[in-house]
Amino acid sequence: MRNGLTKEEEEEEEEEKEKEEKKEEEEKEEEEEEEEEEEMEEEEEEEKEEEEEEEEEEEEEEEEEEEEMEDYEDEEEVNEEEEEEEVKVGNKQALQLAYPTTGRIYFLDGVVTSVISL
Repeated sequence: MRNGLTKEEEEEEEEEKEKEEKKEEEEKEEEEEEEEEEEMEEEEEEEKEEEEEEEEEEEEEEEEEEEEMEDYEDEEEVNEEEEEEEVKVGNKQALQLAYPTTGRIYFLDGVVTSVISL
């Protein structure tokens, strides 16, 4: 006998203490499992967000590359047109020098169509 309790009462107290300890352990385990699940969910959400950000960045890069290609193609087209115009003007000036005052030279798209002498 301890503290004025019988052996049976002591055993009952010990059993109750063990039950309470088991309950506390189970609650702790459940809390830990819930925390782990929450952490896993947060990690999954972060991964999804990172993937979405990467996809957005890739799309932006692709759009920029397409714009650059379009700008380059437009610039090439303008350069080609300028070169063609320079050739037409050069041809016209060369022919005018060859026939300075002797007649008129008619052009169509930079090509001599006729020369009329005076």
